[in-house]
Amino acid sequence: MANADFYCMHSDLCKTLANAKRQQILGTLRDREMTVGELTEATGFTQSNVSQHLTILRGKGIVRARRQGKYAYYSITNPKIIQAFDLITEVMQESWQVESRAAGGDADPAE
Repeated sequence: MANADFYCMHSDLCKTLANAKRQQILGTLRDREMTVGELTEATGFTQSNVSQHLTILRGKGIVRARRQGKYAYYSITNPKIIQAFDLITEVMQESWQVESRAAGGDADPAE
């Protein structure tokens, strides 16, 4: 069984990921590395907001930056982050479908 320090680290990681904007940034980075400008365009967030969230994600070791010329390219450090993200999405979709059927609807949360 893991010790208390492990659970504190686990909780801290979950808190970091429990932010809708950070989740959207990670979802945008899932397939390729991107600059702050590209992330700003893709997410619709301000450049300063994207930079703030990337700083937090870098500080927790979730994303890394690679410098090339005057640009920093951000990418996810471990593909298991996306696997976990996808598993949580599947759980949410399944729950949504069960609740929708119980309410007499057939809405798809992905639409």
